[in-house]
Amino acid sequence: MSEIILSAHDVCRDFKIGDGSVVSALKHIDIEIEKGKLTILRGRSGSGKTTLINILGALDRPTKGVVDFGGRDITKLSDKKRDDIRRCEMAFVFQSVALMGGLTAFENVEFGLRLAKYPYAKRKARVTEVMTDVGLDKRMHHRPSEMSGGEQQRTAIARAIAHEPMIVFADEPTAELDTATALHIVKLFKDLVAQRGMTIIMTTHDPSMMDIADRVYTLEDGEIIDSR
Repeated sequence: MSEIILSAHDVCRDFKIGDGSVVSALKHIDIEIEKGKLTILRGRSGSGKTTLINILGALDRPTKGVVDFGGRDITKLSDKKRDDIRRCEMAFVFQSVALMGGLTAFENVEFGLRLAKYPYAKRKARVTEVMTDVGLDKRMHHRPSEMSGGEQQRTAIARAIAHEPMIVFADEPTAELDTATALHIVKLFKDLVAQRGMTIIMTTHDPSMMDIADRVYTLEDGEIIDSR
């Protein structure tokens, strides 16, 4: 039987705009994320998928509803506790890779381990391991400016998975890549799920990505209109 690692129940998110009126970005969302699966949140720009991934990843709080992660309603936790959960139990890969240009790929990944308080004695071996996993064992001592867009995104993925998080959130990680490179990145996600048992949630509007997902939720106007 599948284990549910993360779930949301009756989640709503409202925003006030300049004239004082309220816009509902998410409306009564119910979702379950299975451990060791690749789940895709799909939808056009403005559908609510980024708002949802931010709430599931404790980057934002819902106006209403419950988000359960590992038996804890993270919507009710303090900001400090949510920070700790994001740093040590979760990981994020964004459209913008946000690598530090003055550091090599190896140093970027190692810095992430420092933030997650990963044991010092194990850091070098762990960085080498994950850089090999993403196919960059021969490029790990290059700086981002010396790498292609796909290599930079793979470095960002290595940084995200290095501290062995329970779940990885990827928000439009292929949006700035060409089709061939984008498919390579998503295949990498799929391999990490299959070979490492990782749990990954990814947002995208690209229909070519759907077939490789274990579960797909489709959002439109802040609501889940389909799941398969």
